Amino acid sequence: MRPIGYTRVSTSSQDAQLQLDALVNAGVQKRDVFADVTSGSKTAIERPGMKKLLGYAEPGDTVVVWRIDRLGRSLIDVLNTVNLLRERGVQVRSISDGIDPATSTGRLMLNMLATLAEYERELIVERVNAGIAAARQNGTRFGRPLSDPVMIAMRWPGFER
Repeated sequence: MRPIGYTRVSTSSQDAQLQLDALVNAGVQKRDVFADVTSGSKTAIERPGMKKLLGYAEPGDTVVVWRIDRLGRSLIDVLNTVNLLRERGVQVRSISDGIDPATSTGRLMLNMLATLAEYERELIVERVNAGIAAARQNGTRFGRPLSDPVMIAMRWPGFER
């Protein structure tokens, strides 16, 4: 049995060092850590780091994550990833959450935490959309500025629409 680590951040401006440090402290060798820098729009099995991890992991291994939500951005994706790993004989352990999906209590906790993480993301989207709507009501325009035919004519003489 060997511990295999997995980290994921959404953008390149985010840093996975906190996750990596936690995995190393939990006994994962740095060489056995797979990482993804990708938005949550991709399912786990579409991410390059997870693909490599799936090819590397063997039955009896344990995938260790900092938090269970690093496995996916939605409840369905987290559960599908955990089930895929378990079908291959690979266990999952979450350091921060203390989740062990090999037990019924661990599966219950997994479902509850994944649901709460998904709820939190939905609230963020709702707040962003509400902010955009309020800005539009106050006259803020989004997107590319309207083209000015006078400016176009000045820059490109002879150009007509």
